[in-house]
Amino acid sequence: MTGSASLVLGPDGLPRCAWAGADPEYQRYHDEEWGVPLHGQRQVFEKISLEGFQAGLSWITILRKRPAFRERFHDFDLEAVAAMSEAEVELLLDDARIIRHRGKISAVIGNARNALQLGDDLDEILWSFAPAPRPARFEQWSDVPAITPESTALSAHLRKRGYRFVGPTTMYALMQSGGLVDDHLVGCWRSESAP
Repeated sequence: MTGSASLVLGPDGLPRCAWAGADPEYQRYHDEEWGVPLHGQRQVFEKISLEGFQAGLSWITILRKRPAFRERFHDFDLEAVAAMSEAEVELLLDDARIIRHRGKISAVIGNARNALQLGDDLDEILWSFAPAPRPARFEQWSDVPAITPESTALSAHLRKRGYRFVGPTTMYALMQSGGLVDDHLVGCWRSESAP
């Protein structure tokens, strides 16, 4: 650990946000994905889906299961997911490689159908709720909000359009992971390397 409980010193000598811990996959995700601007219909749909599956669980669980999620959900291709049948849902419920939660599985399929039926550009919708950059970085993880007015507004917008598992906390996690906000803490090597 570094001098701050909100940072952890990795085996490579780099200080990271403490949530990255010592797990190599978590550290890779922190270093290469978290806070990097996310674009593309498929990419945004995948992240919305995985953030929904994460609700109530640790993100490392989702990262470890992400290859299986991509396989079973047709690499999050909207048309392929929207076409999934009840028989496929039953197969998913038997696959221990993913999170076997009927409500979350059904939500992903329903969200894909909504996006196609409504003609939603998920990339455009997501980024239309991006907040202005903060004047300063947070120093402690305890200072980082769980929800913001922007995540609440994004959640309300998506819910009004029929999307599920898109609550304000889940949408703020999406904003963090998708680079709409940059919550790397003061002293984290990513905060020092960011523009």
